[in-house]
Amino acid sequence: MAKKGKNYLEALKAFDQQAFYEPTEALNIVKTSAKAKFDETVELAFKLGIDTRHADQQIRGAVVLPHGTGKTRSVLVFAKGDKAKEAEQAGADFVGAEEMVEKIQQGWFGFDVAVATPDMMGTVGKLGRLLGPKGLMPNPKTGTVTFDVEKAIKEIKAGKVEYRADKAGIIHVPIGKVSFEQDKLNENYRTIAETIMKAKPAVAKGQYVRSVTVSSTMGPGVKINPLKVLS
Repeated sequence: MAKKGKNYLEALKAFDQQAFYEPTEALNIVKTSAKAKFDETVELAFKLGIDTRHADQQIRGAVVLPHGTGKTRSVLVFAKGDKAKEAEQAGADFVGAEEMVEKIQQGWFGFDVAVATPDMMGTVGKLGRLLGPKGLMPNPKTGTVTFDVEKAIKEIKAGKVEYRADKAGIIHVPIGKVSFEQDKLNENYRTIAETIMKAKPAVAKGQYVRSVTVSSTMGPGVKINPLKVLS
């Protein structure tokens, strides 16, 4: 087992590791106990009672956080003609078509989010094995395959985050930085929590939210009461 650092051990003393906290209290513990020399990201982990082996229990989507994530993300848009010009005017960091596909095939991944117009997906599809594992493949479910590239770019720049349940039914999603004011973290948390609660599959049985943990980049996880996710 890796040795825990001094700051991590100090953070453990700030709360009861076995206790369940209400969301606001848990976020406050994470915020006040973060001691790293950089502005740590605050991340949520939802363990859901779903079986992602079944298509009707897979959860994936995107939502715009009211206060963003505290990080500016670079956007690549696959588009041609007028849509390429629209993307450039909307603030895309990179815009192109076949030449961008070739560049990625050569090993370039200098972007955080990829957007594509539907007519480009036949070409972009060649990148599935490269972009898929990195979570960078444009997808209609997350709003990154669209002709409304201006809206897509503005939402991403404003703090749009994607969420997806992994094979174990766990969703990891960032909700801001420890430097955020408490109210802003609370609002971002509630936006994510409400979104995930609404995404509950109709066929899911038993307790939907099994556990919720919030942590900072370098800090320990603080448990949120799964029965009071929206309290």
